[in-house]
Amino acid sequence: MTTPQFSIDLSGDVAFVTGATSGLGARFAKVLAACGAKVAATGRRVERLEALAEEIRGEGGICEPVRVDMTDRDSIRAAFKTAEEKLGLCTILVNNAGIPDAQYIARMEDDLVDQVFNTNLIGPWVLATEFAKRLIAEKQPGRIVNISSMAAFRVGPGGGSGLYATTKAAIARMTDAMAVEWSRFNINVNAIAPGMFRSEMLDGMLERMGDRTDQTPRKRIPTPDQMDSTLLYLVSPSSECVTGTTIKIDDGQGAR
Repeated sequence: MTTPQFSIDLSGDVAFVTGATSGLGARFAKVLAACGAKVAATGRRVERLEALAEEIRGEGGICEPVRVDMTDRDSIRAAFKTAEEKLGLCTILVNNAGIPDAQYIARMEDDLVDQVFNTNLIGPWVLATEFAKRLIAEKQPGRIVNISSMAAFRVGPGGGSGLYATTKAAIARMTDAMAVEWSRFNINVNAIAPGMFRSEMLDGMLERMGDRTDQTPRKRIPTPDQMDSTLLYLVSPSSECVTGTTIKIDDGQGAR
């Protein structure tokens, strides 16, 4: 018996990863590079991107740090152009960049509303569109993995995350819509919806709200490496027929 569709060899792929300065994004960049993809690690904090690139190169991978501001459409398009000039046609996109709102809806100032919408939804929309346009023009297949959140499916009282939840629900619907439109071009679009995973964003939330570990069914908060297999499934031949799907990964945190 052979398993021709099971492979995590990404040699020949070029991956564009947003929010790679820390947490999940940095882990995604490392994992993709370890499997052979050339990686454009993107974000706003250039010094962190350069450190990540050096780490990946030290382990034999190929990585280019590229600054991008996900609230600025010109910056997004320029970053994408830079990545392709340095590494070639991007065939994998991990739309990971995002910020929390940390404020009750009725108290939010316009600037914060704009920042959250632009970072969490408008930026990923523009980036995915730029990615797809190039693949369609070149008649090449590709994989998009959008990062949604379990907040897209449940919102509790007292969290102050109403806008964040709204944008992450929109990411899940965006995934559906893009998957349908681009399936005929062999561009698969899927999403991952994490629950609480260790990250810089979560650490900030727990600092405000208090440690929630004891409130989880397994009395733990998973780490980014525990998402590796899901990411690799969605960018590998194993998921050839999977598109328009949001995979929930919350360690049973919502099953209570």
